[in-house]
Amino acid sequence: MSEVIRIGTAPDEMALWQAETVAKQLEYLEHKTEVIIIDTLDKKSTKKPDYRNGDVYVYTRYLDTALLNNQIDIAIHALKDVPPSLPEEIVQAAVLKRGNFNDVLILKEDEEFFTRKTANIAVNSLRCKSQWLHRFPNHQMIDFEGDVKTRLKALENMNWDAAVFTQTELKKLDLLPEDHLRLDWMLPAAGQGTVMISTLKENNTLIEICKELNHEETEICTGIERAFLYSLGADHNSPVGALATIKNEKLKFKGAVFSPDGRSKIEFTKMIAVKELDDLGNFAARYILDRNGEKIMRERMKADKDIKVFSTKALSLAQTKTLSPHIQIDMDDFVRIRNTRVKSGIFNKTIENVLFTSPDAVTAILSNFSPAEFDFKHIYCAGRKTKRLINKHIGKLTHFESTPEKLSEYLSSKIKPGVITYFTGNNEGNEIIKKLESDGTKIEEVECYRTVLSPKKIDPIYKGVLFFGTKTIESFLMENSADDFTAFCIGESTAAEAEKYFKKVITAKIPTIDSILETVNNTYH
Repeated sequence: MSEVIRIGTAPDEMALWQAETVAKQLEYLEHKTEVIIIDTLDKKSTKKPDYRNGDVYVYTRYLDTALLNNQIDIAIHALKDVPPSLPEEIVQAAVLKRGNFNDVLILKEDEEFFTRKTANIAVNSLRCKSQWLHRFPNHQMIDFEGDVKTRLKALENMNWDAAVFTQTELKKLDLLPEDHLRLDWMLPAAGQGTVMISTLKENNTLIEICKELNHEETEICTGIERAFLYSLGADHNSPVGALATIKNEKLKFKGAVFSPDGRSKIEFTKMIAVKELDDLGNFAARYILDRNGEKIMRERMKADKDIKVFSTKALSLAQTKTLSPHIQIDMDDFVRIRNTRVKSGIFNKTIENVLFTSPDAVTAILSNFSPAEFDFKHIYCAGRKTKRLINKHIGKLTHFESTPEKLSEYLSSKIKPGVITYFTGNNEGNEIIKKLESDGTKIEEVECYRTVLSPKKIDPIYKGVLFFGTKTIESFLMENSADDFTAFCIGESTAAEAEKYFKKVITAKIPTIDSILETVNNTYH
């Protein structure tokens, strides 16, 4: 870290106000600061997203990249615009004391339109739109984008009756009209009204400095709200509202999911002593999901989508939201995972070397045994998701590689273990086993799950099909012809199998779900 704390921010007026606010607080604590505007991914890039048109997640990624590239020391965000899951190398260092979290209605002229059968109301989020329609189903909703001043100008010039804004944004920019209506019935976005500071996980010095700015009550409340959003698989523009508040050592939480047309709603409310909090956000999300919450969120008007693709794996709402607005995606699991019974005697001794190449294997043993029962001396794994699960639930890794092939090469050339216990599934890792055995390693294979094909016929309206392994291709071809579709593949081995059957095969740049979805966007831009 340099002597001057470099503060990264997006270029719009509200973001700059947030950055200057943090700078003043740090300078009060006798730290020197510099505000740096990040408006592109790197110095060579000429393409700049228009922040005024709602590219908030894009700028979050730009600020993340600036942190990782050492262009800035801390990044400043409106917490409501930050994805519920941060990159692995980045942490939330602090949240400032929360401002007003309410939404407000700005009138074009007066409230007379409420007496009419219908009205034209402008909103800039699906959250506001769905809640307004739930209360006023006959009103016409207009989607409008841009920064605060752009939207206020649009309200002035267009034939609308009113528009919904976030109160904090208007007030901080001194743009809040006296005759506004506070929408205290509308649930805000998770983290709304809160400024968040992020930095690199490894930068302990900065984390300690930022702790001095952290507001603990705000951290507790927004943490619950964001855990709720994350567990739902939702994002900043989902039809979801959440609010946690603390008063007299009691925390009240209210979260709700709406259908985009406002017709359906599932709500969760609970009051609990602050000292008794225990995973409340996740509990609330499970309550709603158990009552068809995700299906309600997925109800979208699909008629205007001119490109349709199909995924052979169920994806989360947050993942599908990364697709361009003109692309419709439908999905089903063509391969299902069934855990098999593992003999408990396996864990009655210290296991010298353990190998995982699939997150399903980690999940399978955790579903039947407590991590306290594991005594693993050396753990080797392949795949980032597998790595995250092991670090979180089992223990420290000895070595990690991005692919099973690289891991088997590392083990054979560097470690040469005499015996290794491989937790795996049926039909997984045959090539790895052959490689290790050929180099003199004895493999003790423990099958802890089985993949079961679940084929089904899909409509030929889809232009592309997303595949996440060779088994998904096998299952798909049991009921469908390859002739009519483009195959989008998550990795090289999947692509090699697809090329045997499909005329057009496109491979993701890196073997992740985000990358394959980005490939779909680039193909149908």
